[in-house]
Amino acid sequence: MRILLVADGRSPITKNWIRMLGDVDLQISLISTYPAEPIPGVEHQFTLPVGFSSFAGGQVKRAGQTKPTLKNRIVAILRPILMRIRALITPLLLARSQKQFLQIVEQISPDIVHALRIPFEGMLAAALQKRIPLIISIWGNDLSLHAHTSFSMAARIRETLRRADGLMADAASDIQLASEWGLRSATPGIVVPGSGGLDLDALRKPPNQSILKKYGLPKNRQLVINPRGFRPGSVHQDVFFKSVPLILEQNPNVHFVCTGMAGQPQAEKWVRDYGIKGSVTLLPYLPQEELWALYALADVYISLSSHDGTPNSFLEAIACGCFPVVGDIPSLQEWIDQGKNGSMVDPQDARTAADAVIRALRDEALRNSAESINQDLVSERANIQLVKKQVREFYQQFI
Repeated sequence: MRILLVADGRSPITKNWIRMLGDVDLQISLISTYPAEPIPGVEHQFTLPVGFSSFAGGQVKRAGQTKPTLKNRIVAILRPILMRIRALITPLLLARSQKQFLQIVEQISPDIVHALRIPFEGMLAAALQKRIPLIISIWGNDLSLHAHTSFSMAARIRETLRRADGLMADAASDIQLASEWGLRSATPGIVVPGSGGLDLDALRKPPNQSILKKYGLPKNRQLVINPRGFRPGSVHQDVFFKSVPLILEQNPNVHFVCTGMAGQPQAEKWVRDYGIKGSVTLLPYLPQEELWALYALADVYISLSSHDGTPNSFLEAIACGCFPVVGDIPSLQEWIDQGKNGSMVDPQDARTAADAVIRALRDEALRNSAESINQDLVSERANIQLVKKQVREFYQQFI
């Protein structure tokens, strides 16, 4: 079976999806919408920039980088404006890229094309000839956030979903939402983790305590980890930083670890404005193994998002034993029994978020009980071996 993936080749999600498929009897090709290094297990790899991506940096390239470049600092400041411009213009400029896309498809003759996100990979692949099945994956904010950014974006998303022969999502709520955006009623769908599932044996290795020394983190203090970086319009980091002083009033010894925020001018400003420098460490994007080690050492994972599917960071954190405090959104309601294996809060209410974190930090029995429940959940629904079987069966029906 020849599978052509259309995805961001830099992304850990893409790489994990390819690893998940790796020992299955598949021939995998990739069209990366960003310049990316060759990926093991990919037979043919192409770069087809979309939406100014040829000029973009990426979090993968910055992993472990502690001193951000001037370019990255400027991009961080201008990010909301640049994202808005990209959303307005890119859907109007896809025709040329689609012509190149079809030439690549003709060259490798795949049995199935699978776009790992709607904007802009799915939109690019929507030009695919009808004789080749097209599978689309939804990310959690594709329909609830990006679809509303411009008229042209909404039109392209509807066109993409009408073209889809199969749909994958990491939340059942997104498959339901897709039907409101043009997905044909008979289109097969499946709910699986967007990254292809978790290697639970790798995740559950005893954490390397040296990670604390490496990044100057305190020992013998409770840790709260926020690994979401900056996602304007989706993750409310302003609310998170507003909640930090409220938490410190009740628990002055807790320490907050924020990955993907080193060198971000806005994060640095919040730390200064709230006077919380001694209680917050801003880290760069970390290699996966180091992030897993921090999850295992942390007590609470916090993600105040209002637009999301099932974040991979959420699955990894609960697999490592973190108690989750997250935005109260439909996709996470599919995982969390409120107050039992996590807390869902209004993602724009700092007081409510602070209270949930304070409660979790104080109640060790709650955290232990939640960990047991969540270990069972990820084993049953996110194990990479289970996902591999489900995905293979899903692909097979289109051959």
